[in-house]
Amino acid sequence: MRYWLFKSEPSTYGIDDLARDQTTAWTGVRNYQARNFMRDEMRPGDRGFFYHSSCDEPGIVGILEVCRPAHPDETQFDRKSPQYDRSATRDNPRWYNVDVRLLKK
Repeated sequence: MRYWLFKSEPSTYGIDDLARDQTTAWTGVRNYQARNFMRDEMRPGDRGFFYHSSCDEPGIVGILEVCRPAHPDETQFDRKSPQYDRSATRDNPRWYNVDVRLLKK
C-alpha cells in the first residue's frame, strides 16, 4: 500500500463535498507528473491524505482510499468543462483519474 497527497481547494471540492458524496472521481488533474502517478502507480487500496489548499487554514483534513484504478478523465471530453482538452480523444486520452472514497474526516 502506498500513500498519496490529494490536493484541492475547498471552494472547488472540499472534504465536506466528499463526506456528502462518499466516493468521487478525482478529476481535473492537469499536471503530467501527477497524471503519471495516477495512471501508472496508484492502485485500489492505496491511501491518501486530503489536503485543503488556497484557503484560510491549509492542511490535511481527511484520509481517503483509492477505490478504482486509473481511467480516462471524462472532463477532458466535455466542451462545457473548464478542464476540456481539445487535443484529447477517446482513442487517445491525455488525462486520467482514479476514484477515491472517504475513510475519515
